[in-house]
Amino acid sequence: MDTVNCQLNKTQLRRTLLKTRQAMAIREWREKSDRICFHLQNSALFAQAKTILAYFSFRQEPDLSPLFTDTKYRWGFPRCVNQSLSWHVWQPHDSVASSAYGISEPHPNAPTLDPTEVDLILIPSVACDYQGYRLGYGGGYYDRLLSSPEWLTKPTMGIVFDFAYLSQLPIEPWDKPLEAVLTESGLTAKD
Repeated sequence: MDTVNCQLNKTQLRRTLLKTRQAMAIREWREKSDRICFHLQNSALFAQAKTILAYFSFRQEPDLSPLFTDTKYRWGFPRCVNQSLSWHVWQPHDSVASSAYGISEPHPNAPTLDPTEVDLILIPSVACDYQGYRLGYGGGYYDRLLSSPEWLTKPTMGIVFDFAYLSQLPIEPWDKPLEAVLTESGLTAKD
């Protein structure tokens, strides 16, 4: 598939899946998010981690916030800085700021996290496929992060609802598969 057609397909797929996600009733979204949290808490990748990179739910992404009060873990959240993600420590009593995209993020003066400290990256996605590839929002922030040498070996887990866990996504040469995908039905690790 050529790059132009791949981009068109990604754009159409992204639009359709975002509409489906945002049309979900709040109660259904909460129940499915809670099931995702349950499966995450019971996964070996999560249990073995000490420092976890996560995200604040935006536009009805699966909500992991019930886990953020667990002080057994050190939580890191992204800030968009130019074309990159900068990771900052965040604790439940810390306030957040709103990015240019309207996404909640830690304040710029919050302590930063070094890649060597990170044990697991929970990655928000529009969709993931059975091979571990993800469809993001089109900004390339996570693609750039996962391609940089200091992040290559970090365990990665895409977080999506079942309807967005697809058999195959259009992929580009720079796309990197994630190690695992988590939905409300459970965790699937890449072979």
